Amino acid sequence: MLGNSKAFSGFAAPDIEEARRFYGETLGIETSEDNGLLTLHLAGDRPTMIYPKPDFEPATYTILNFPVDDIDAAVDELVSRGVEIERYDGFGQDEKGIAREPGPPIAWFKDPAGNILSVLQLD
Repeated sequence: MLGNSKAFSGFAAPDIEEARRFYGETLGIETSEDNGLLTLHLAGDRPTMIYPKPDFEPATYTILNFPVDDIDAAVDELVSRGVEIERYDGFGQDEKGIAREPGPPIAWFKDPAGNILSVLQLD
């Protein structure tokens, strides 16, 4: 029934303007707004909607993963733009906050609403 539907993902934030600034200006993602909703125009034609939610509580899991070619360069750039890399016990993160094993190198950070995002190097 829905096999051919062009589904898209969405998540909440308490302040759409703050989300627009972070995703658009800090992360450099193309955004648009319509009817109080923010759309992230992610590479690969993968729109993601951010909707306002007054009683918002941040997700406790990673909501968006951004594959990058060079994890070290990506983390350095994020930090230079004022983004704080999250540190979690048990992941063996290095001095930059990158977990290099097991699995692909990955670093986590949060948006202004507290949602967890990551950059990871798949190759």
